[in-house]
Amino acid sequence: MQDILSLLSFSDGGWGSALAAGTLVTLSLALTTLPVGIVLGLGVALMARSRSPRARAVATVFTTIFRGLPELLTLLMVYYGGQILIQRLMAAMGYEGQIQINAFLAGVIAFGLVLAAFSSEVWVGALNTIARGQYEAASALGLSRWLSFRLVVFPQLMRAALPGLSNNWLTMLKDTSLISTISLVDIMRQTNLAVGATKQPMVFYLTACFLYLLLSAGSGLAFTFLERRANRGHVRA
Repeated sequence: MQDILSLLSFSDGGWGSALAAGTLVTLSLALTTLPVGIVLGLGVALMARSRSPRARAVATVFTTIFRGLPELLTLLMVYYGGQILIQRLMAAMGYEGQIQINAFLAGVIAFGLVLAAFSSEVWVGALNTIARGQYEAASALGLSRWLSFRLVVFPQLMRAALPGLSNNWLTMLKDTSLISTISLVDIMRQTNLAVGATKQPMVFYLTACFLYLLLSAGSGLAFTFLERRANRGHVRA
């Protein structure tokens, strides 16, 4: 037991500081990706409900692609494909230097696209719960379409969407472990480095389990608070 505590300590020779830093990277990546995926997902949902056939087709293609591809493949395509694309564009402008995409940025883009595809379905379901009369009442009050959406529709939309978005968040939080494949030092990357250095796989993999469960539990409490706040003054039928 003493040896295990020593391995996980924050002193010299312990991996506590490294695992804490990896946890911070995982949380930072997830929190940075969340608004990207949620906002883009709302945009895709609005396109899916648009009167324009072209907009609906774009939304369908987007969700079909990023819901159907494995998250790891999406990440690798963004990371390596993005580098190749930028390299060729820069070469066409006469720049011959080597360009490499930041792994954190690649993760935000890749996971943001995946989160957008899944959250768009949640947004569509939430939009379907808003009665048409809400829009008509806002219009009768002289509100513009933007003010109608922001002041009347969106608060009701968030209340309906929060349970589904919380599931999307938890899935995305776990998917961030894939970022270790492109060498960003998150929880899983630090865990694998610790296992390689100490030959103690169960100690560190169980620690990684605990860290992910801790993040998930904290997320659950946060979303429970948000749902209660969103439901203030709402009378259930």
